[in-house]
Amino acid sequence: MKSLLAAVKSFVANLLLWSFFVGGLAASTASGTVLDGTQKSVATYAGIAVSMLAGSRIAKKPRIKAFLSKPSTLWFLFLFNGGVAAYCYFTMDGVKGIATAAGMSLVSLGAAGGLIAGRKKPAGAGAQHRA
Repeated sequence: MKSLLAAVKSFVANLLLWSFFVGGLAASTASGTVLDGTQKSVATYAGIAVSMLAGSRIAKKPRIKAFLSKPSTLWFLFLFNGGVAAYCYFTMDGVKGIATAAGMSLVSLGAAGGLIAGRKKPAGAGAQHRA
């Protein structure tokens, strides 16, 4: 059983981590409405970096990791992101469409890799060899 101090520290750490993640997403998507030019680019890229760093830390948490490892979640990520990648490639013009499609394709391929890795059975785990 955790002590009260450990529980409070864990709660504050999780709250800060999720706040950085959401704040990074907000900065990367909404900076164009407030800023222009170089400031917009800096805020967008800084927001992307902060949200990716915080998101990767969140993904290592045991409960989130278990959720992301479920086959149903992996199938959803594979199909949804693959569909979004195809949609973006055909509907967006220029480099933006290609970059968006490439990013979404990477997420889709990562989910497909998780599906394939989950199908592998451990060799020799209870299997008997015939002579």
